Amino acid sequence: MELTPSQIVERLNQYIIGQNDAKKSVAIALRNRYRRRLVDEDLQEEIIPKNILMIGPTGVGKTEIARRLANIAEAPFSKIEVTKFTEVGYVGRDVESMVRDLLESAIRMVKEKRIEDVQAEALQAAHERIIDNLLPTPGKKEKKGPFQFLSDEEEKEESSESYQRIQRRKDKLMEKLKEGELDDRKIEISVEKDSPQMMELFTGQGVEEMGINFQDMFGDMFPKKKKTRKVKIKEAIEILKDEEAKKLIDNEEVKSEAIDLVENEGIIFLDEIDKIAGNDQGSGPDVSREGVQRDILPIVEGSTIMTKHGAVKTDHILFIAAGAFHMSKPSDLIPELQGRFPLRVELSSLSVDDFEQILLQPKNALTRQYRALLETEGLNITFTDEAIREIAEFAFEVNEQTENIGARRLHTIMEKLLEKLSYSAPDNIENTEVTIDVEYVNEQLSEVVKDKDLSKYIL
Repeated sequence: MELTPSQIVERLNQYIIGQNDAKKSVAIALRNRYRRRLVDEDLQEEIIPKNILMIGPTGVGKTEIARRLANIAEAPFSKIEVTKFTEVGYVGRDVESMVRDLLESAIRMVKEKRIEDVQAEALQAAHERIIDNLLPTPGKKEKKGPFQFLSDEEEKEESSESYQRIQRRKDKLMEKLKEGELDDRKIEISVEKDSPQMMELFTGQGVEEMGINFQDMFGDMFPKKKKTRKVKIKEAIEILKDEEAKKLIDNEEVKSEAIDLVENEGIIFLDEIDKIAGNDQGSGPDVSREGVQRDILPIVEGSTIMTKHGAVKTDHILFIAAGAFHMSKPSDLIPELQGRFPLRVELSSLSVDDFEQILLQPKNALTRQYRALLETEGLNITFTDEAIREIAEFAFEVNEQTENIGARRLHTIMEKLLEKLSYSAPDNIENTEVTIDVEYVNEQLSEVVKDKDLSKYIL
């Protein structure tokens, strides 16, 4: 059952505070993908995703919204900083690499899923390899002549008895192996050595390492190298299970499924898009900004990108772009690219209340993280409600006085707040209960916030 937009927003709320407009936009975009799969095939090709442009200061949740959305959809996701790209003819990454990165991500996803599906068979094969290692089956004797079969009835009987005896011993060993009785015993195993050979291809965008694996290209012309390892049986089971699982999956099917997944479910997050906005002056470090926009345009519009795994159509990939737009504005992007991001949402700066909720509500809230970390040292810390409010006010105040880096400010605030406790926790064996109250917060943070020059460096 596909999630409704309200259910998607509910999932996003578990990790991101506020920014409801942005959450609704991405939730509708994700639901539209489900709707598209239900319409007639002829119309499916015509329905293109409505790409989203997020506008807001750093640290307010733009990247997190896109990443969590991909997790919810179980879709291939790639975060790209567009400042890494350069126009054709300049040194730097070419824009098509974003699609190649997305495909590699999809291949990993599909492989992991396929490997999970064959775990039972792979485990059985790994067990059998270990048993054969512990108790090898004797090989057949070579025939001495074409008429040897006339006089080896007795030999066959002996061989049969020997085989049955060895098989009984193997069955007993298998029982012990499955029960874990042999886990600590060491054995030597032979495993494939991972040494993919790489080559550089001259592409239309310059030289780029494509990672061609000659083993895939020429099959058994280059036999895979083996190496011997001496490990405990418990570890050997895991090593051999992974190796056997890889043998059980069809790499061509994996590639085909991954390409289909990218073309219909892929999400590319274009971060820092405001850094390539603005008019070029014809020289200097920004000379290729408009060129990068024009290179990105055909990919966002829909084109076919060649990769080492096959051709990928970008027509139905969802693009989410984001930028602070402090020094520029969305209208500084070239008109054609603006038209490809019809949905625009503004994310607001974080208030004191937002900081307070961020410290308490999300599943990965910083207060929960630090509490769990210090519990490993036998130290239980609790935060009073007043202390949480005070921390939120400190974070807001420092953001106002210096650079506004949004929720990331809480990381530095919390690290400074708990620095002494984190340092002394391993040696503190008497006081195992610590309450973080307003006095403690003020004691640790007030001097830093008062000294504006110092806060620029510490926080």
